[in-house]
Amino acid sequence: MTVDRVAELQRWQDAGALWRVVARTEQTVTVALLRCDGGEEVDRFTSADPQLLAFIGERLSSQD
Repeated sequence: MTVDRVAELQRWQDAGALWRVVARTEQTVTVALLRCDGGEEVDRFTSADPQLLAFIGERLSSQD
């Protein structure tokens, strides 16, 4: 099953929660999903999805 990580991050943001890039290579990005207050990490994933890499671009977090 393929997960649409772009849609997941958009839903996460729409709910008022935050995400942050915790690692990045030329081919992958690792993203931490954080609670709405920007505190506790709820989940984390690594992806090489080109659409996700384009969506995140050079941003470090959903606050950029």
